[in-house]
Amino acid sequence: MPVIYDRVALIGLGLIASSIALAAKRAGCVGEITGYARSSDTRDTARELDLCTVCDTAAAAVRDADLVILCVPVGAMDSVMAEIAPALKAGAVLSDVGSTKLSVIAAVEPHLPESVHFIPAHPLAGTEHSGPRAGFAELYDNRWCILVPPEGADRDQVARLADFWHALGANTDEMDADHHDLVLAVTSHAPHLIAYTMVGVADDLSRVTDSEVIKYSAAGFRDFTRIAASDPTMWRDVFLHNKDATLEILGRFTEELFALQRAIRQGDGDHLHAYFTRTRAIRRGIIEAGQDTDAPNFGRTPGGAK
Repeated sequence: MPVIYDRVALIGLGLIASSIALAAKRAGCVGEITGYARSSDTRDTARELDLCTVCDTAAAAVRDADLVILCVPVGAMDSVMAEIAPALKAGAVLSDVGSTKLSVIAAVEPHLPESVHFIPAHPLAGTEHSGPRAGFAELYDNRWCILVPPEGADRDQVARLADFWHALGANTDEMDADHHDLVLAVTSHAPHLIAYTMVGVADDLSRVTDSEVIKYSAAGFRDFTRIAASDPTMWRDVFLHNKDATLEILGRFTEELFALQRAIRQGDGDHLHAYFTRTRAIRRGIIEAGQDTDAPNFGRTPGGAK
């Protein structure tokens, strides 16, 4: 595969960044990868894994880079941009992997040099694990990366960034920032908050012991705990920075939950059956789109989660 960017800089070296580095190496689509993480322990781990050329400052990592990807929690975007803006190369592409887009754009644009192309992005991929050791080259295979180019963006640069994500194995689509944040509130942010809440309810319910919760976890609760094991700093920032869309979806969820409570209380089996039949179709659509497996037990191996 031809080289798409001669030099790519990754700011933040957790799961997403380390997977970008490994997927880019697999594809051979970059000449050199540099990186920086705030934690010296993370930098040492990245060096040990030979993920990239690890720098001791963010400014050093981005210097002369053709593509810079911000892989930090959305709440850290403002301070990171203040640090790297003077070192960004004229003509470079600046992107990110943040789970919210309106807040990232608001944090980045005040620091953005006029000569730099800013193309926000969000790869819809991840696991409950974090840190550079959690990365793997296949993370983006057949997943989606949403590009959110601003009005007037250089279309050649947008296409080039899309080509980069395609090389990493991903599909790409474009959305505006408002719509992205609403879609993600439905598909990711509210479900995570619900999972955190359900695990918290089990933890607070004194009539069910911790050992019973662990020993007798059925698949539903077990999947909630996997989601609720996600990085707390990242998800704290997501909810604080996608407040309006998440609250809108949680309001709709609360209305649906009240309707189901009423149906259960009144013994309305027809309502419950119709509701579950309709929602089951969503699961079939996800499988048909290749975004999950219909293998028994969700594709888990006998020894644990896949």
